[in-house]
This record gives sequence, structure tokens and C-alpha cells, in this order.
Amino acid sequence: MIMTLRQKIGQLIFTGFQAGKIDEDFMRLVEEYKVGNVILFSRNIENAHQVRTLNIELQKLIREQTGYPAFISIDQEGGMVTRLTQDCTNMPGAMAVAATGNPDNARIIGEITGRELHALGINVNLAPVMDVNSNPSNPVIGVRSYGDTPDAVSSYGIEMMRGLNSSGVMPVLKHFPGHGDTSVDSHLDLPVIDKPLCELEGTDLMPFKNAVDCGAEAVMTSHILFPQIEKENYPATMSRTIITGLLKGHMGFKGLVMTDCLEMDAIKKYYGTAKGALEAIKAGVDMVFISHTAGLVREAVELIENAVMSGELPLDRLDEAVDKVLKFKSRYADYDINSTDFSVVGCQAHRTQALRISSESITLVRDNRGQLPVKSENIISIGFPAKPTTNAMNPVSNVFSFPAFMAEWLGGESLLISTVPQEKDMEHVLEAAKGKDAVLFGTYNGRLHKGQIEILNRLCMEHDNVIAVALGNPYDISEIDQKAAAIATYEYTPLSLETLAKVIRGEITPTGKISVRI
Repeated sequence: MIMTLRQKIGQLIFTGFQAGKIDEDFMRLVEEYKVGNVILFSRNIENAHQVRTLNIELQKLIREQTGYPAFISIDQEGGMVTRLTQDCTNMPGAMAVAATGNPDNARIIGEITGRELHALGINVNLAPVMDVNSNPSNPVIGVRSYGDTPDAVSSYGIEMMRGLNSSGVMPVLKHFPGHGDTSVDSHLDLPVIDKPLCELEGTDLMPFKNAVDCGAEAVMTSHILFPQIEKENYPATMSRTIITGLLKGHMGFKGLVMTDCLEMDAIKKYYGTAKGALEAIKAGVDMVFISHTAGLVREAVELIENAVMSGELPLDRLDEAVDKVLKFKSRYADYDINSTDFSVVGCQAHRTQALRISSESITLVRDNRGQLPVKSENIISIGFPAKPTTNAMNPVSNVFSFPAFMAEWLGGESLLISTVPQEKDMEHVLEAAKGKDAVLFGTYNGRLHKGQIEILNRLCMEHDNVIAVALGNPYDISEIDQKAAAIATYEYTPLSLETLAKVIRGEITPTGKISVRI
């Protein structure tokens, strides 16, 4: 079909909406601005039946208004970044999978995740994460990475990519050319990685290059400055040198290039979302994410439209991107959701595999004093709330927390304190632990919240049987008193806590190995 300029631009844009039903703002974006692609968040999801029905409605609307099927995308990495929780199989995340020592588990997770997404009408998964987490203080990647070596990230990430592919879902590898060596979260500010290309080629770029050589079809860019590569003070997302020169030219990538969300402060604050979209497409990006705000989508479409008409954005560049989008839509998006097998969603076979992989990931880092297993119920479990991005709530108490979960499974008392504890919390913990046969203490990224480690180490001075559990980044363990037994779960999810409880009771022998240096 002959496409108008606006129809072409709309094919390059992903956006979202605010609830579990299509709203007027989104409807207008599709009808007037011909936006042809969707990103789903937790705010859009109530349960599996609802999201499947929603996706059927989205495809109908977008096909009618644009003439083509929609890419419907989601962040379903596993572990701490899991949008679909109700009714679906919640899989372990990247670092937990790497702890199993078996890349086949990454492929199995990709296959299971892909089957369930495909059945729900989701055809693009914004995963796997291919970042090499070489900076232990990284606030945004951490356990989302498969490890701190290019080889580990390559082997596990490529297997997950293959698993998703085999299930009919397009994987998107992120965050090119690497977000692993940052100490700034690009959601909040603009990170800088001041490395020469030769150094990047030996670390951050290697997993992406290996994946490209294995047939990767989509890559997501990072909002990071690389001043030794791009001289124009543009982040990778907006850099022609990085996108067209490095990724497409030097690395030979022929697939779709997508941005991370352009409403993140790394772009919005320093360049503006609409300008970021235009510059990204000029740089060689094929698709842009403007995930939350309809007004910014309208502004971006109009800016790109004017740039094409003025000659600032060559029509050939736009057509090249559109042709690629339509090619991959024919491969992944052009199917009848009603014809898929809904029974695979959350099925027992999938849940059994999730539990097996989680069981193989739990890592006993040390138990120098033979504190495990714990048989007594005269114990106390102490910890901090899970982050809002955690993938489910405690099915027993409907309040998901490490202390409550452990008390439910193991008995004893529970104590929940602030993630950023105060002096009064120290006193409360020390008093509550008196007379207990064992104290389970869960840290949650304590390396970034030093008060957690201070309380734990003070507790070790006054109590002989402390078992420390790193519920997030395993780097916490490097700062914990050697007296304490130490376990890493890599994620703060009901799945990981269920297997943790079985380890503490001696029902499971932990076999996981940490994939990063601590």
C-alpha cells in the first residue's frame, strides 16, 4: 500500500497508555498520528485473560487505522524486571540464571517466556540484557546482567535470545553499546563512559558482537555519553558515529535498532524527548520509544514530519527504517492472537522449570561455622521492603517482604525495617534478636544503602548465629562480617524466597556459583 508521511513516521514509534483499557489519548495517537506500536507496563496488566483481550483490541485498532499489525512490547526480563506477574510463570532473572552454571537454562527461560508472551499477543520482549556488569556500584543494571565477563554475558544472553526466537517472539538486546560500567542511572541523569573503542571492544561490545554474529535481529540503544567515540556531546542513542558507524557498519548489524525510552531524564532533561527522537532516527535508529506521555508523542511526530519536509531528515533514511519495521512485523506480529494456545500461560510444566532453575541458582557463599540448616523455630527474620518493581506479592499475607515470607515458611518472628535504616532501627534489631537460636538478615542492595550493612555487622558482634542473605546484588556479601553465614539469591521475589526457605531448612542443597567478583 502507498503510505502517507505520517503513516511512515507512526510505524517507527512505540508508546503506552495509563491503564488496563485503551484510553482517549492513545486512541487519538493511533487515529490521527498513526502510531503503530505499543509498550505495556504493569499499569496495563490485571491478569492474563485481560491482557490477552487488550492485545486483541490493540491489534484490531492499529490494523484498522494504519494498515499493518502492531509490535506489542514488554520488559519481561525475569527476576526483578517482570511486568507480567498474575497467572504467568515468573522466571529467575539474569544473574540468578548465570549462577546455575548452565546456559541451557537461559534458553529454557527464553522458550517459556516466549510461549507465554506469544499466547498473550505480545510479540516483542525487551530482553535479554547484554550489559557486562563490571561496576559493582551500578545502580540500574546489577542483577539484570548475567555477570561481569563478556563470555558469561554472551553465552547466557545468546541462549535466551534463541529461546525467545524459537517461540515466535522478537528479542531486543540491550543496552548498546553497554550500560554495565556506569554509576549513574540513565532514568535519572546522563551517564558517561570515558573509554576508548579498543577497551570497549574487549568488554562491553563483545556480547553484542557475538549476538550479532549469531543472528540478533533487534538491539536497544543506551542513553550514555561515550566522549572518546562520539565528539558531538550526543549519547549513543543520538550518535551517528555509534549507531551507523559502529553498530551497523563495523559490526555489520542488519536488524532493527530501537532506543530506550526517550522520556528518561538522560534524554528529556538534556536534549528534549522530541529532539531526541529526531536525532536518533537521523543517526540510524529505526524505532523510538516514547512510553508514557501522549503530548510528547505528538510533538515528536510533528517535529519528524517537518524535518522530512525541510530535508533535514532524508526521506531515504525514513523509508529504510519503515521497510525494516514492516519486514520484521511480517515475521513476528502478523498472527491471530485468538488462534494461540492460551493454556500454556502459567502451566504447571512451566512453573516446575522455574522452580528448578531457581533452586539451582541459590548460592551458599560461606558457612564457616556450620550454621545451616536451621531446624529451630526460635528464630527471627529481619529485612527491608522489596522495591516496587518486584514481580509479585506474598500469596499468604498479601504483603510481600522477606521477613514475612520467611516467618510464614520457617516459623519464628519477623521484623521489617526501612530500606534506609536509622539509629532507632539498630536498637530495635539488637533487642529483637536477643535470645534467638538464629537470626536471618536479608540485605537489599546494602552496598548502596550502607545503613543495612552497619546494622548487620553490629548484629554479628552481639549474636553468634547470624545468616546473611543478599536479596539483590551479591556485592553486599563482600562487606558483611565473616562470622555470618552468607547466601545470595540475586533477586527479591517469591520464587527465590521459596527456594531460599528450602535451603535454610535443609530440603535443598545449594549449588549456585556467583558469576561476578565480590
